[in-house]
Amino acid sequence: MRRWAMLAVALTATLCVNVFIKGTPLLIPTLYTQHGLDLGRAGLLSAMPTFGMVATLLAWGYVVDLFGERIVLAVGSALTAAAAFAAASVDSLVAVGAFLLLGGMAAASSNAASGRLVVGWFPPDERGLAMGIRQTAQPLAVAVGALVIPRLAQSHGVSVALIFPAALCAFAAVVCAVGAIDPPRPERAEAPAEQLANPYRGSAVLWRIHVVSVLLMVPQALVWTFALVWLMVDHGWSAASAGAMVTVASAVGAGGRIAAGWWSDRVGARMRPTRTVALAAAVTMGVLAVADWLDYSEISIAAMMAVASMITVADNSLAFTAIAEIAGPFWSGRALGTQNTSQLLVAGLAQPLFGGLISVVGYPVVFAVCAVFPLAAVPLVPVESRERK
Repeated sequence: MRRWAMLAVALTATLCVNVFIKGTPLLIPTLYTQHGLDLGRAGLLSAMPTFGMVATLLAWGYVVDLFGERIVLAVGSALTAAAAFAAASVDSLVAVGAFLLLGGMAAASSNAASGRLVVGWFPPDERGLAMGIRQTAQPLAVAVGALVIPRLAQSHGVSVALIFPAALCAFAAVVCAVGAIDPPRPERAEAPAEQLANPYRGSAVLWRIHVVSVLLMVPQALVWTFALVWLMVDHGWSAASAGAMVTVASAVGAGGRIAAGWWSDRVGARMRPTRTVALAAAVTMGVLAVADWLDYSEISIAAMMAVASMITVADNSLAFTAIAEIAGPFWSGRALGTQNTSQLLVAGLAQPLFGGLISVVGYPVVFAVCAVFPLAAVPLVPVESRERK
C-alpha cells in the first residue's frame, strides 16, 4: 500500500505545481482582450514559468540524485507558492512576468523528484501504469485550471486568478513535507558499477528518446496553449463553455496517459507504443487542420479537440518511464531533468512563436505545420533496448 500512497503524493505535488505552470496560458484571453497584448506578447508572458523551469531542471535533477525526493518536493512546492503569491501582489505585467519566471524555476523541482518517487517505489510490471497515473497531473492541472482561472481572470483580473495556483502549491508543500518517503535504494558506495556508469556513454538510446519527445511536444504545446483562445476568439465560445471544453479535453488526455502506460506494461515495452502514438498525433493534427479550414460544425470541432488532447499527450508517461528505467537510481534525476529541459524549452519557444504565426496565417495552417513534427519522430523512435531495471 505504501507505493500507492507515494503515487498519491507524487500526483498531488505534480498536479498543484502544474496548475501554476499550465494555468498561465489560460490567462491569454484576458491579456488579449483586457490588457491589449497581441497573441505573441501574451504567449511570451504565459511562457515565463516554462522558461524558468528550463533554467533549473538539470540543477534540480542533480539535487534529487544527491539528497532524495522528499526535501526537493517540499521545498520546491513552497518556493513555487511564494513566487505565485508575489506575482499576484504586483500590478506591473513586467513584474508579474519576473515572478512567473522565478516560480517556474522553483516548480522544476517536482518534475524529476515526483517521477523518481514513482519509479523507485513500483516494480517494472506496474511502472507504466503508475507513471501514466502520475503523468495525468499535467492534463488534470489544465482541466482544474480551465474551470477556475479564465473566469477569475475575466471577472476579477490576472492578480486574483494567480492566487488560485499559489494556494494549491502551498497545499502541495505541506503534503510532501508530511507524506513523502524516499524510495529504498542502495548506498552509492555499495552500488554495482553499471548503476553508477553514465548511461549516455556508449549508447544513443536516451538521446533518441529525448529527440522524439521534443518533436512530440510541439503539437502538445500548441493544443494546450491556444485551445482556449481559439475556441473563444475564433469560434465565439464564452469563457465558461470554452473552459468546460478544455476541461473535458484535458480529462480525456489524462485517460490517454493511463491507457498508454497500462499498454506498455502489457506488451513489456515503452517505445513500440510511442511509435504508434507519434503516427496517431500526426494524423490527428492533420485532420484538425482540415476541419478548421473547412469550418466544420462546433460539435465536430469540440470532438476533434478532445481527440487531439488525448493523442498529443499520451507519449509522455512512456518516455518518462523508459528514461528512468534506463538511467537507473543514480542518474535518473539528471536524465529526467534533461528530458524536461528539452521538452519545456520547445514548449516555451512554441508559445510566442505559434502565437505570432497564428496572427499571420491562421489556425488551420499552424495545425497542419504541427502535424509534421510527430511524423518526423516516427523513424527516430529507438528499438527496444535495456528498458527494464
